[in-house]
Amino acid sequence: MPRYWLMKSEPSEASIDDLVAAPGQTLPWTGVRNYQARNFMRDDMRSGDGVLFYHSSCPEPGVAGLARIAGKPEPDATQFDPANDYFDPKSSRDKPRWVQIDVALTRKTRLLPLREMRAAPELATMRVLATGNRLSITPVTPQEWRAVLRLLAR
Repeated sequence: MPRYWLMKSEPSEASIDDLVAAPGQTLPWTGVRNYQARNFMRDDMRSGDGVLFYHSSCPEPGVAGLARIAGKPEPDATQFDPANDYFDPKSSRDKPRWVQIDVALTRKTRLLPLREMRAAPELATMRVLATGNRLSITPVTPQEWRAVLRLLAR
């Protein structure tokens, strides 16, 4: 059974255009430093799962494209690099705390703004729309996935 995810990225860190331009149109999803989001990547994501690529912390947040999980979780290399913003001095190569997973482009879409998502009754329970939700990765139900695809087709 396919699984679906919404993965947030600040466009200044990794945008849908960066994914389009990446070698093989695939990027490692690095820098996740929340245990629940890490656990989704480590324990629940499977190659082929669908991804709503979401731009956050920008003038117009929203879904900017569709992607899929490509591969298995691996240790996030940024945790070991003292020059990286995501360096974690408590993590070691023999006991890494953080994982990354590759995300491959399916297609760039029109931007589906957050305000349009909030106006769609079929997305009322979507986790990204919940007050106080700050997770960078959230599960998406099959019904929510189909509703987003319908909205993108408008």
